[in-house]
Amino acid sequence: MEAPFKKPEMTTLTSCSNKLYSSGYTENFVAKEKGIEAPGVNKIYKPEEVRIVNFYRFEGESDPADSSILYAIETNDKVKGMLIDSYAGPYTNPFVSKFITAVEDIHKKEPASVYNG
Repeated sequence: MEAPFKKPEMTTLTSCSNKLYSSGYTENFVAKEKGIEAPGVNKIYKPEEVRIVNFYRFEGESDPADSSILYAIETNDKVKGMLIDSYAGPYTNPFVSKFITAVEDIHKKEPASVYNG
């Protein structure tokens, strides 16, 4: 008999990352002062060059410092990848939150049809 409260497959950072990777999100973006770097294509993207397709939050069950957020990102030149950040504690990267806020602000001002990704 199957457990009535079975967790879906994307409940951990690892399972979610693996699922996104198998869906073509293969770039591991790194937040920098001037944007996010895509090491695989040796390029830095500005906020206006990307779209956040989805994001996933993970709460640390035993330690709040384990809390993280995973962003699925697509660029205007079709690079797909992930950006991961801690959202609690000393491991938080200030460049990630600055970049994500800038992307969200840009897309709040644009009609949906402007980005044809």
